[in-house]
Amino acid sequence: MNNRRTPIGIALAAALTLTACGGNDNGASSGNGDGEGGGEVTVWAHQGQESEVDALQAAVDGFNSSQEEYTASLQLVPEADYTSTVTTTSGDSLPDVLEYDGPMMASLVYAGKLAPVGDLVAADTLDNQTDSALAQNTYPSDGEVYGISQFDASLGIYASAAKLEAAGVEYPQGLEDAWTVEEFEAALEALAAEDEDGQVLDIKENYGAEWPTYGFLPVAWSTGQNIVEDNTADGNLNSPEVVAAVERFAGWREYIDPNTDDAAFVDGRVAMSWVGHWMYNPYAEALGEDLVVLPLPDFGAGPKSGQGSWAWGVNPESENAEGAAAFLDFLASDEQVAAMTEANAAPPATTTVLESSELYGADGPLAIFAESLQATCGDAVPSADCVAVPRPITPAYPVISQQFSEAFFGAYEGGNAQELLDTAARTIDLDFQDNDGYGLS
Repeated sequence: MNNRRTPIGIALAAALTLTACGGNDNGASSGNGDGEGGGEVTVWAHQGQESEVDALQAAVDGFNSSQEEYTASLQLVPEADYTSTVTTTSGDSLPDVLEYDGPMMASLVYAGKLAPVGDLVAADTLDNQTDSALAQNTYPSDGEVYGISQFDASLGIYASAAKLEAAGVEYPQGLEDAWTVEEFEAALEALAAEDEDGQVLDIKENYGAEWPTYGFLPVAWSTGQNIVEDNTADGNLNSPEVVAAVERFAGWREYIDPNTDDAAFVDGRVAMSWVGHWMYNPYAEALGEDLVVLPLPDFGAGPKSGQGSWAWGVNPESENAEGAAAFLDFLASDEQVAAMTEANAAPPATTTVLESSELYGADGPLAIFAESLQATCGDAVPSADCVAVPRPITPAYPVISQQFSEAFFGAYEGGNAQELLDTAARTIDLDFQDNDGYGLS
């Protein structure tokens, strides 16, 4: 994940002084040194929300007690520092198993910090990964899978049915009848007419990090455009369709609550919130049966959503790749995926748990997110035939993310969308040129 923050220069030594949660005192060495399996499996992970940390610690403990050949040792790094720590640490100082944010996979592969897992993990583990998880974890140039996911991510609009009905607004029942941009704009106008300050939509302006890219790339994709094609952003990111969509979105700013206290929706100040699956639990607690989950608006090529979240990979320099693979197989089991997704309310990244999920199953309250992910566009140009789109799978992603975020919010704040997107496209293309296309055709 590109945090859109300047690197803080965290050193590996500083990272390793964090509290280890592996339940043993084996330290943070890279495997047992014999290359034949057995011994310690060192693991790095981001320190996310408490429920996720608890589920991961339980998984490590469960792995260690389930067999006697390997002992996993978990090292947590604060989420804000995690990606910069991994990218600035040499391969020979990385652990056997490392967590990574989905769109950073290509950068880590290019840097030689992830190994293909197809010949390491069990065949059943790969076969049970959802199509959307496989799409995010597959490197384009060689078609190899470089990671295993426990969970995925999706986007939509949460809304108060009572507020919509009070304003006389009819709302979508599913992906097939998503609002067009004209219908969405009409809904905003109708809601604003019934609202004291006219601010009826939350888009999580208070979020930083990866949110600007993850949250609003679907605006571009819903026009039927990829923002990068054949290592080229010019003519794609700044196409007339994308520029018009960004300008349209910017025109909704008068209806948007800045949400500086992160309570706009739960406090009832707004009728709708444009955000992802991770807000379901607090929103459901606040609104109960009044909560409805809707697709994002259709800008011409069908509603679109983001996809991809944290995943697990193996260090190519690990001297205990067999142990690392055994740990990944354990994390991908039904029991562990169910425990993690119960903890964070995320869409399961395995077909078996997704189908049985109370939240994401056919009759679950978040079934629309599962339906979106099952209709992944993969590496195809976004069209009306698919919904979830992986963020660009390229080592250039950090530059793409930064440039898109700055251009999108620059336009949102009143800047010229065409000029901002032109500048972003030139910067991205220069990065490709400077790096010979990163070896991708």
